[in-house]
Amino acid sequence: MVPISVHAGFFSKLFNNTEVIASTLAPEATQSGIDVPLLTAQQNPNPMAARGGAEIIVEDNVLVSTGPVGDDVIAEQKSSLGEIRVYTVREGDSLSQVADMFGVTTNTIMWANDLTKATAIQPGDSLVILPIAGVRHVVKKGDTMSTIAKKYDGDQEEILSYNQLSSADDLKVGDTIIIPGGAVQTPARSVAYAQPVSSSGSSASSAGFVHPAPGSVKTQGIHGYNGVDLAGAYGSSIRATAAGEVIVSKSSGWNGGYGQYIVIRHPNGTQTLYAHLSGNSVGVGAYVSAGQVIGTMGSTGKSTGTHLHFEVRGARNPF
Repeated sequence: MVPISVHAGFFSKLFNNTEVIASTLAPEATQSGIDVPLLTAQQNPNPMAARGGAEIIVEDNVLVSTGPVGDDVIAEQKSSLGEIRVYTVREGDSLSQVADMFGVTTNTIMWANDLTKATAIQPGDSLVILPIAGVRHVVKKGDTMSTIAKKYDGDQEEILSYNQLSSADDLKVGDTIIIPGGAVQTPARSVAYAQPVSSSGSSASSAGFVHPAPGSVKTQGIHGYNGVDLAGAYGSSIRATAAGEVIVSKSSGWNGGYGQYIVIRHPNGTQTLYAHLSGNSVGVGAYVSAGQVIGTMGSTGKSTGTHLHFEVRGARNPF
């Protein structure tokens, strides 16, 4: 499988045979001795270029990912657009093939899509590929689930769920586990998460973004993936910060801790994410205007109180 991101049906269109029929109605042209090159299919010189990825920081022999949590291939990944991707399952696809295509583990996809087993996917299903931040930890003698969660500021239930462990007793010395949303805590410095960038290689602009939750109070600054927390009244309106297309609208489920959430793709290449909603007012494919109500504030997913978790991918978060 070629590891590039395409929509289903792309290859069938690309490789359809096309007949070239010479016209017999026009007079025959005289050859001028100029060779006209045949058209050739454009090839991707770097098949790794379209894979998901993340900046990797190594501290205390632990890999710290600011994007998707991958398997061994994580060490090869150097940069990421930080984009949330949506993949439509095709006939014959397996979850491991899809995971390999995006450079993540099967657990990353299962955790973000509330799948209980890898064989649960069916052709036509839409899978959200989240660039989940986290750390990888090798279990040592004396480690417990609580000490590991505390060390990386993670959540025990999330660690169990992501790593497909039925209980903390299943933890064994030598196991490699992922702590979703975890971070290495060091006295010298905190982990500096890379800012998402646009496809052009430089940050797009977030100038002109309207406030997604007017009247709310910021309770936490930049954390997670370029996100902020904005607290307000339960059920208060959440608005699109800029015009764009809704590419994800999850109205139920854990969804990797986001709970009910919406992702909007904007014309300048940026994406904005609105999480922990109590209700979604727009669906996938809808085009929204800046300031349009898209949902209501809530406390679904990994949330300790009513608030909006708002992320900007591809530009500075202005809030």
